[in-house]
Amino acid sequence: MTRSTATAPRSAPSRWLALAVLCVGTLMIILDGTITSVALPVLQAELGFTTAGLAWTVNAYLVPLGGLLLLAGRLGDLYGRRRMLLSGLSLFVLASLLCGLAVDAGMLVAARFVQGIGAAMASAVVLGMIVALFPEPGERARAMGVYAFVGAAGASIGTLLGGVLTDTVGWRWIFLVNVPIGVAAVLLALRHVAADSPADRSARPDVIGGLLVTAGLVLAVFTIVDTSGAAVRLGMAALAVALLVGFVVRQQRAAEPLVRLRIFRSRAVSGGNAAQLLMVAGMLGFQFTTALYLQQALGYAPAQAGFALLPITLTIALVSLTASGRLIARSGARTVLLAGEILLVAGLLLLTRPPVGSYVVDVLPSMVVLGIGAGLALPAVTTLMMSDATPEDAGLASGLANTSQQVGGALGTAVLAALAAARTDAATAAGASPIEALTSGYQLAFFTSAVAVAAAGLVTVTVLRRRA
Repeated sequence: MTRSTATAPRSAPSRWLALAVLCVGTLMIILDGTITSVALPVLQAELGFTTAGLAWTVNAYLVPLGGLLLLAGRLGDLYGRRRMLLSGLSLFVLASLLCGLAVDAGMLVAARFVQGIGAAMASAVVLGMIVALFPEPGERARAMGVYAFVGAAGASIGTLLGGVLTDTVGWRWIFLVNVPIGVAAVLLALRHVAADSPADRSARPDVIGGLLVTAGLVLAVFTIVDTSGAAVRLGMAALAVALLVGFVVRQQRAAEPLVRLRIFRSRAVSGGNAAQLLMVAGMLGFQFTTALYLQQALGYAPAQAGFALLPITLTIALVSLTASGRLIARSGARTVLLAGEILLVAGLLLLTRPPVGSYVVDVLPSMVVLGIGAGLALPAVTTLMMSDATPEDAGLASGLANTSQQVGGALGTAVLAALAAARTDAATAAGASPIEALTSGYQLAFFTSAVAVAAAGLVTVTVLRRRA
């Protein structure tokens, strides 16, 4: 078994500094999942995106990020997590530069796909590195709270930063800003993140399995957002299912599988990942639809839309950094997770009310409630998913946790975008005004988000019924 020097005893300041470096890289990766949201109308006008194609500015990034996490996590276990982190960050920086230089929709989507590959390589190993850095349960809970805050707040920070940059210096800088930040993250990681011990390279990673799951996810998302006839979409859906089933069969038979399926015998792993997938499907899809709702239905400028979402970021920061760790230690991660899910459902349902034209009434209450819910739920579910991880399974558990998060985000964004567009078209055909039609479409998306999070709560109650 490979042993990383990160597992060796290190001083507290050194470990927390290493955590800070890991979180900087993670923040950059996560905020890029939503940084394009408030720039969508500008991207559509300047690069010639179709309405359906806009979703690919998000999903071209999320699909490879979710699909390749398991392969990247396994490669990190075999060849060194620090090496995988540095390689992923470097590729991410290069792809960000290409995004900023894109001259048409196809080039941007292709560069976003490469960005997703780099993001998968870097983020797949972070949770495993945190587990190794903080073996003591109390410290690990606090470290997970910091990491979960970065993950939860990153999406909101992305919308804020994207809006400000789009309004001030242009949409290209929502990608180009990654270049100096990414270079700094690589240099800091070289200095402060411990190198791995020599690894056993005789094992062979399951590349075929990685390709099967990624191709299956790409087809699944494409099926959701495609506007072809029913027969074509049904065929694509069947092929997507076949590829994903093939991935599971491959894991049962491969000598070095990406996923040792026995890990799902743990309720913490299976239930925690299922709950997170559903919860993030509602929450990340909400980020995408809310950014459009604020601009297209309520008339906000890109920067205004970004600032409108700022309260959720501040509330997540306050709750996850000051309260979640203590509550988890006192009441258990499952109880805190369920409380957070209930608040998330309430916050999403608040957005389904007919707007009266006031930010304080229409938007702010939901942002605060959602921030409290996410600040409680995301650290709790992360703690649960990693609670049964042994040192040899830390990379796999980390990869699974990140996979369920990114796959949930990609599927949620695709489903909510498709539902909102379909409801808007139906309302327009029925004679509704453009604003009324858009509002009805986005309200359906918000209600669907609430249903997804409620389903996550049901998983928490039934599958995670005993404390992990």
